[in-house]
Amino acid sequence: MPKLVISTVGTSLLTNQIDREYEDNWAIRLRDTANCTLEEIDKYHEDVADIIATLKNRVDAKVNGDIEDIREASAELNGIYGLYDDQLSQGNNDIHWLIITDTAQDKVSAEILQLFLSKNGLNISIFTPPKNFSTSSNEVFTNGIDELLNWFEDIIPGYRDSGYEINFNLVGGFKAIQGFANTIGMFYADKIIYIFEGSNKIITIPRLPIKIDTSVIKPVQFALMAEGAWIKVSELQGVPETLIFPIEDKATLTSWGRLIWNRSKEDFLKGDLLTFPQIKYETSFQKDYENIKDKKERLKLQETIAKVSYLLVKHNGDVAPLKGDGGVQLESYKNTVIDHFRVTLSLRVSCKFVGSNLSLRYYGTHNHVERSEGIKGK
Repeated sequence: MPKLVISTVGTSLLTNQIDREYEDNWAIRLRDTANCTLEEIDKYHEDVADIIATLKNRVDAKVNGDIEDIREASAELNGIYGLYDDQLSQGNNDIHWLIITDTAQDKVSAEILQLFLSKNGLNISIFTPPKNFSTSSNEVFTNGIDELLNWFEDIIPGYRDSGYEINFNLVGGFKAIQGFANTIGMFYADKIIYIFEGSNKIITIPRLPIKIDTSVIKPVQFALMAEGAWIKVSELQGVPETLIFPIEDKATLTSWGRLIWNRSKEDFLKGDLLTFPQIKYETSFQKDYENIKDKKERLKLQETIAKVSYLLVKHNGDVAPLKGDGGVQLESYKNTVIDHFRVTLSLRVSCKFVGSNLSLRYYGTHNHVERSEGIKGK
């Protein structure tokens, strides 16, 4: 069975090369600038840039040594070599992702790892959550975790459906990220990989049979919050405090709330159409929806409707954000009063504004929607 291996990356690749007897101040400088970006290091911390360059050269020399030296070079390499019993060729059919922060030290470490491991036959890529992900503040960190959760939800189910075993390699990485990744892995990973302290032997933790209490989830509100909406607290009665982040009289999902929603949303979105604000369903649309047999297609459609609803409410019915959104891309059919928006590259929803509501008319391929609207060829 091929593997999808997701590794959290820290800075041990650099710090392990420091001679603590003579260069302990280097460790202090790296610690003090751990959350600085490459631009900040180059502009404000030239001494640290020199330290990183020197350590990078030492890493390059060490990874050209024997396997014991390579495994000592970093926690991440120790975990990956342990996964393959020191034979990286076992992973030639696997997919690897390195998860990093938007910091100079993490980027340099990940680039070294990527270059070395790719030269040894592994298919390896780097993912950095957007929004300047780091541990510099709670807000920046939380936003990054939210983006990371969205990324996991985008890629992991597809790999699992294709027969991949999902492995989280958590031997390396910043401690704060490891803590979250360990919990996230309990929902997404088939195995979580660690290394026994003081040895090169790996320990794997299988996925626990976690059951989510879906009775506390309010599907319409959660679907809207997942798109970025802030919902009145009065509409979220009974939802545990750990799942929502309230400010005054409104709330949105916490990272844990987003995780729980991602893992349970299919149960809610594959069934009957949900009633979203400023959205109406015509009988013709309901029939098209009922004809959908693929549960993932239903899920995608209802998520898109939730996004359209959120944008309409947020902008008081202004259609400009719907037209400008790269996913929705609302457009009008020429010489008609009928609009349409995108669900996927090949699937569309035709619609018409009736007062302040958007009335959904037909769903399906371009040809189906245009033929149903009687505008094919126009």
